[in-house]
Amino acid sequence: MKFKAYITENGVNLLEKRFLPALEKTGKTWHLYLTRDHTMFLHNLLNGDGIQSMAQFRKDSLFHDYRISSQNDDRIAFSLDLSLLLRALRSAASHSSAASATRLEVKLVKKLPPNSTQPMPFLTLETRGFKSAVIQDIPISKPLSRPHLLELQTALDTAQDIPQTLLQVPDLSQLLNLVDRMKLVGDVVDVFISKHGDLSVQVSTTLISLGAEFRRLPVIGEQTNAPAEDQNLSAQTRSTRSISRGDGQSVQVSVKHFAKSLQCHLARPDCAFYGIGPQGSCLTVIFQFFIPGSRQTDKSISFHCRLPVLDSGSG
Repeated sequence: MKFKAYITENGVNLLEKRFLPALEKTGKTWHLYLTRDHTMFLHNLLNGDGIQSMAQFRKDSLFHDYRISSQNDDRIAFSLDLSLLLRALRSAASHSSAASATRLEVKLVKKLPPNSTQPMPFLTLETRGFKSAVIQDIPISKPLSRPHLLELQTALDTAQDIPQTLLQVPDLSQLLNLVDRMKLVGDVVDVFISKHGDLSVQVSTTLISLGAEFRRLPVIGEQTNAPAEDQNLSAQTRSTRSISRGDGQSVQVSVKHFAKSLQCHLARPDCAFYGIGPQGSCLTVIFQFFIPGSRQTDKSISFHCRLPVLDSGSG
């Protein structure tokens, strides 16, 4: 089992300045899943509860001279503390900026830790300059066995299912400000999504309700036209009628999970989409990235979260 590659300057910027700070807000321990063509950061896919997050990169968006081999179809997966990786990358980036002609190599190694008789696996970052090298060892779990790797791949395949209707949210910062106030009101947020572009989020107690409604959002996937007779009704009445017609769904999710998913704005996505899984199975948030200087989707990067529902709701 071998892995070695050099992280490009673009790869360092993507990981150190954008994605790792965003991912770290979601959870501490992640699986790093390496294949011939992709590098994936996966959180909580093998556990039934909690927010699931997946960030996937084509290898050339992060690395050059990428080499991987294993008996599991050249696939390697292990878990690590993301904060340690972020700290090591930041240190490597600062060293690279202070020295000229440096190369940042990342590889899997086995080393004998101090006061130990058993070699342990590490992900090693080595920054090489003309006259010096800085080596940083990040402890990792033992790489997953073939059965566990297949279990992870199956969970990943399931998590890739996209809701039939997705709504594009215009402004994540508006939702960020709202969720900060929601935390003070309650622990559960009701999320309603319709096929004609309505999205509402609301936290309610016996004394207070706090929420926001977005109407006529861009719709991807299955869509319908909003009935004219619903236009002047209250948001609650419209959502109830939409659910009864079958063109709307409602779920309840944890305010804490909802807030964590919004921390993904640190990765600086260009668009965000919300959708509800079949039979209200989950709330999915998909982040889209454009090729710099264009409005074309950067297909080398994908990033999305799945929030577990507290109540399957209606629809």
